[in-house]
Amino acid sequence: MRWSIVVPVKATATGKSRLDGAPVDHSSLALAIALDTVQAAAAAKRVDEVVVVSSDAQVQAGVEGIDGARCIPDPGMGLNGAVRVGLERAANDARAALLGDVPALDPSDLDAALDLAERSERSVVVDAEGSGSTLVAWRAPGTFEPHFGPDSAALHRGSGFAPLEVPQGSTVRRDVDTLEQLQAAAALGLGPRTTSLLAAARAA
Repeated sequence: MRWSIVVPVKATATGKSRLDGAPVDHSSLALAIALDTVQAAAAAKRVDEVVVVSSDAQVQAGVEGIDGARCIPDPGMGLNGAVRVGLERAANDARAALLGDVPALDPSDLDAALDLAERSERSVVVDAEGSGSTLVAWRAPGTFEPHFGPDSAALHRGSGFAPLEVPQGSTVRRDVDTLEQLQAAAALGLGPRTTSLLAAARAA
């Protein structure tokens, strides 16, 4: 089964505001994290395309340089609205939405999660903390009702999404909203843009 992956990315100027204490400005860090996530998703063997939903000019320019990824405008209806629009515009029958803040994502971990997702009509990957969701998947086209946001893991489970038995240490689980989460992701190995940005900041 081949997949379309939708990645919503809000304006980087307002992104990652909770990363207080990071050695770089939030906008640059949010952009690096998003593009590393998109590049890793596009490199997964089970992924045919990555549809990025964003109206941020820097994100759009960055996506143009990533093979297998394309960008469509954010409709301005919030996170779940952006996800729905991306899913509706995807080309493959099997479709999933991945948060745009998984900078340690290993393509092979995403492939493993998608392999598991083939077994359920709708499924979800719960984040490392156990309360959020990093990936939601639909095996076939249907009514797309993502529930990203506070307590999204419980909301997805309550709406019939089957939790996938992804290993606790999988990089798919490791989204980043805080400095502590960034440090945890760094222990797994960050993507090239995020790594370079943080290294330059430390060297300055």
